Amino acid sequence: MAQVLSKMASATLLKTSFLPKRSEWFPGQSSRASLQPHLMSATFTVHAGSYSDELIKTAKSVASPGRGILAMDESNATCGKRLASIGLENTEANRQAYRTLLVSVPGLGQYISGAILFEETLYQSTMDGKKMVDVLVEQNIMPGIKVDKGLVPLAGSNDESWCQGLDGLASRCAAYYQQGARFAKWRTVVSIPNGPSDLAVKEAAWGLARYAAIAQENGLVPIVEPEIMLDGDHGIERTFEVAQKVWAEVFFYMAENNVMYEGILLKPSMVTPGAECKEKATPEQVAEFTLKLLHRRIPPAVPGIMFLSGGQSEVEATLNLNAMNQGPSPWHVSFSYARALQNTCLKTWGGRPENVKAAQDALLQRAKSNSLAQLGKYTGEGESEEAKEGMFVKGYKY
Repeated sequence: MAQVLSKMASATLLKTSFLPKRSEWFPGQSSRASLQPHLMSATFTVHAGSYSDELIKTAKSVASPGRGILAMDESNATCGKRLASIGLENTEANRQAYRTLLVSVPGLGQYISGAILFEETLYQSTMDGKKMVDVLVEQNIMPGIKVDKGLVPLAGSNDESWCQGLDGLASRCAAYYQQGARFAKWRTVVSIPNGPSDLAVKEAAWGLARYAAIAQENGLVPIVEPEIMLDGDHGIERTFEVAQKVWAEVFFYMAENNVMYEGILLKPSMVTPGAECKEKATPEQVAEFTLKLLHRRIPPAVPGIMFLSGGQSEVEATLNLNAMNQGPSPWHVSFSYARALQNTCLKTWGGRPENVKAAQDALLQRAKSNSLAQLGKYTGEGESEEAKEGMFVKGYKY
């Protein structure tokens, strides 16, 4: 009998010792009061530290009419691949030269509201000695920072990945804020050909939610980016189905982590067929499926939807964005493009100082085209063949 009582006591201890008491779930309330719905709702608050007002202001500034984000946060390794494509060695000096070209485009702030930087760039100066951050701020462009530490294999999954970087994130965000960053970006991926498994979707959503909460607590507006990879021969309906599942999980876990929706930005993939699908989608079809996804999954409180371009060509990305802005929307529907802004610019530059102005003009043209698309006024007239080239490479990593 004593052994039975001992086992029962141990079981009770295991069930209760690691769980908070009901009074701890709802501080200051009795257990009876905590069960009453009208009192329960009053206890749930969204936490963004002392930065709530600033976060909302920052998010609205980035999501301002006719403007979007220049994503120039390529890691040094990825930047090296870009430089190699034009015959340049991957050195800090060459990375500095290219990034100087990007941030110093005259008039860029008219079309670009934010620039996502890699850590090296956040602390880097231009070729003439000015801080990159200061050059952006002078153009009314908000500096942002990539904070994730990249993708690694997800054990127990179907050859899928998860994104690392939560360890030490709070202290890093605080340091980035002191350096001048005002928003952050965390990218994880979901692969349709590999499932996606429930494990991979939940891991992606939870990581994004924890990152978002930590970023807000340290003054940075989090850009939430679960990228649905374009690899595969699936149709647009399958992409839509997976995207619905992913975004449902993301917002569930962001609510669990008390993320303030008014102080975030999203960076979703557009809903398109897989890159190897024989049936291509028109801009109107992409807009229809993508807007349907937004209306089903994204709360109106979110100020900005800053789409990634994925593997689309420069013109494809702009046409699709324009199609999505042909009617009213509760969100600022805009862009956060990397290659779809930089591709022609990089090739035009070619690493030659005498080509800097022509390269900057090419970037400014792409930024202006996407600004018009954000306003629903882009026509596509006068685009070069270079800008129409598709850039998808199977298994590419941004």
